[in-house]
Amino acid sequence: MLNLKTLVVAFPAALLSTAALADGESIAVFTKNQTNPYFQAVRVGTENAAKTMNAKVIHYIPTKPDSIPEQLSQIEDVIVKKPNAIVFIPVDYKAMVPGVEQINEAKIPVVNVTDRSAGGKFLAFVGADDYNLGLETGRYLLKKLGGKGNVVIIEGVKGSLTSIDRVRGFNDAIKEFKDVKLLASQPANYQRLQALQVMENLMQSHPQIDGVMAANDGMAIGAIEALDGANRKAQVIGINGTKEAVDAIKAGKMLASGDYNGFVQGCIGTMVAIRALRGQPIVTEVVLKPTVVDSTNYQPYDVAVESRSCPAWDQAAAMATKTN
Repeated sequence: MLNLKTLVVAFPAALLSTAALADGESIAVFTKNQTNPYFQAVRVGTENAAKTMNAKVIHYIPTKPDSIPEQLSQIEDVIVKKPNAIVFIPVDYKAMVPGVEQINEAKIPVVNVTDRSAGGKFLAFVGADDYNLGLETGRYLLKKLGGKGNVVIIEGVKGSLTSIDRVRGFNDAIKEFKDVKLLASQPANYQRLQALQVMENLMQSHPQIDGVMAANDGMAIGAIEALDGANRKAQVIGINGTKEAVDAIKAGKMLASGDYNGFVQGCIGTMVAIRALRGQPIVTEVVLKPTVVDSTNYQPYDVAVESRSCPAWDQAAAMATKTN
């Protein structure tokens, strides 16, 4: 399920704040919000990896979704408390660079997960290919529509790197099908309720919508709820490969989801942080291969994240496409 683009190295000890530890390290984990199931999956993955390696996790989650000021304040707090390492998802890949630089100055090693930061120094980046996820999932939908029809795009947070790249992939997929018409592309900020409201407004403006491309599963579910409320039908795709998406796919409500696998990203990001602290070889880049989850292959995803297990380190390293 994973395709890792990696470079395996022993990270320079000069960038670590402490000497190598045997166990019991504290790892601070920064995620964007409390509501998105994707970030919950990341948090569970970090906890799973930390428990397996006899370390502990401390979560930093903005109470207001994707709040830049709140995450900056949390960075100030974490620098005072000085954990052994940090697994970091920036709420904004540009705006949080000064915060990352503060972490660097405090000499706390940090792993960048999910949204690639525009600056700062990191042990590693662990993420997925948002553009190709959007492209492949969009193509899947349009092929199911027979290469024709009216579609809408529900975007994530404006300016968010994940949303920018996924929507770019959706648009490039649409360009491949001359008989597909894009009616509208509107943001719902990765929030289920906002997507429901956006979809309700889109249905009022457009009497015929055949397909919905949502930049995450939560928004896809919101769109489905709006369609059900209006007694309308459309093929809907999302991204993240969450359990709620799998449940909707099984129920015939949702066509497919692009697998972003937050659980595995959380696992590997935490494993990298702990291994670096212990002076063990790490990977410096992990990019998960795009996979479309549908009614034919959902079984591995039909498991609550709390019941999943992180990949073994040698299993992950064996899937590397590049090593030195």
